[in-house]
Amino acid sequence: MTLRGIFGGRGSLALLALILASSGALRLGHGVGAAMALQAGGDQTEAQPPLQCPEPPLALAEALRERDTTLAVREAGLNDRMAALALAEEAITARLAELDAAEAKLRATLSIADGAAEKDLERLTAVYEAMKPAEAAALFETMAPEFAAGFLGRMRPDAAAAVVSGMKPETAYAISVLIAGRNALAPKE
Repeated sequence: MTLRGIFGGRGSLALLALILASSGALRLGHGVGAAMALQAGGDQTEAQPPLQCPEPPLALAEALRERDTTLAVREAGLNDRMAALALAEEAITARLAELDAAEAKLRATLSIADGAAEKDLERLTAVYEAMKPAEAAALFETMAPEFAAGFLGRMRPDAAAAVVSGMKPETAYAISVLIAGRNALAPKE
């Protein structure tokens, strides 16, 4: 039998199809043998080395190295700054604690001093109140009017009236004006 008889007049096309089919089968079969050999051999295959990437172009590699060096220098500088800032923060915190302690000590000292000064003023006011009005009036006339007004404002009204009545009218008026105007600018409510 001839090919023409088998394929019925279409021999060249059929022949070409047959050749293509056998070529595809050969190509498929080519990998099947190696796969079957691997499967039959188990895990006795050799480990293949990892793929190696090709080296980058020289200019790119150099630019990356420079960038890495620059970043390392910047990072070291930032680490130094952070360390300096941490030290400065510790020093500031310690200094603020010292200042708070000094302020508390100063407040306590001022409180003691204010209390002592107030006691001295109270005692001196009591002395002026105990004096004879004529003697106190003579003493108050020698004082600065602002100073005398401060003591007269602290005295009991009856003792202050007796002292003021013994003063010269001009001195009594000046002191009265100071006492009256002392709280004139204070808020009413």
